[in-house]
Amino acid sequence: MRYDSSIYDGAAAHSRYGRPAYSPQLEALLADEIGLDGSGRLLDVGCGPGIVTVRLAHLFEGAVGLDPDPGMIAEDLPAAAPGPYRLVTFSQSFFWTDQVRGAEAVYDRLEPDGAVALVWHKTAGRAVPPSPGPPRIPHDEIGELVRKYLGPTRRAGQSTRPVQTLSLEDALASTRFGTPEVIFAPGIPDLLRDVESVVSGYFSMSYAAPHLFGDRAEEFADEVRELLRQRSPESVFWDWPGDTEVLLARK
Repeated sequence: MRYDSSIYDGAAAHSRYGRPAYSPQLEALLADEIGLDGSGRLLDVGCGPGIVTVRLAHLFEGAVGLDPDPGMIAEDLPAAAPGPYRLVTFSQSFFWTDQVRGAEAVYDRLEPDGAVALVWHKTAGRAVPPSPGPPRIPHDEIGELVRKYLGPTRRAGQSTRPVQTLSLEDALASTRFGTPEVIFAPGIPDLLRDVESVVSGYFSMSYAAPHLFGDRAEEFADEVRELLRQRSPESVFWDWPGDTEVLLARK
């Protein structure tokens, strides 16, 4: 799969503010499962602005963040990251790779006891905590606004979202890694978001990145802001992105 560098064009400025955080127990979970002790190196692929890279860096001697979008990276990275690495992470980024080929390349860059971890939010089948009070983000209605501006087909860069022929679990299972382990860390049950955080959250996504709206990006943002203010006069929303799911495969 050839990477389209326009997928997240204009999204970098919104990623840190708009993306909900992973479980606060993510570091402890990975440290316990893999036996991290401050040695070895981390490679975070598709690191975006480096949120996960920074969170995990203290568990290693060194950490490298790699991202094909220059807008996501504040400084130049090496042209290649040959390794070896103790852990390679993909935070919602493995989907955009040639998954089987990419996993095999990662396998060759790991230490003999190294691992790869695919990390994302998971809501399906997970217990939803009670609201701490504020209303939930009206994602269905905001999704309708996205379709109003961009049409019914889910966009991604200069094209559309690629078709997923294999689940990520099956893709890993078809490589030398074998079947990965599925583990969870509990999400943040009382995550509160303001209006601008919600707007940034949408602009940080491939299907609603600012460049897709052209000169109507601010018009779209204003419609979202108005909708949110109607739903919550206090302009505060509860967000439940789910628990943090990790697919963990070992060399």
